[in-house]
Amino acid sequence: MTRLREAGARAWWYVRELNGEHAYDRYVAHARSHDPHVRVLTRREFENRRVDRRDADPREGGGCC
Repeated sequence: MTRLREAGARAWWYVRELNGEHAYDRYVAHARSHDPHVRVLTRREFENRRVDRRDADPREGGGCC
């Protein structure tokens, strides 16, 4: 059962990494490690900025059509 749980945890990590879920976790850890008193964006604010940045980058296909 332990091996199955470990395999599931690795698979879940991989899925989260592929869809960008870990990006917010990394952002929060980075922001708090550099300045513990800084206001950290909410997940919604972070995702909105990430999407806006991606849409503005023509290499990501944002300038298409």
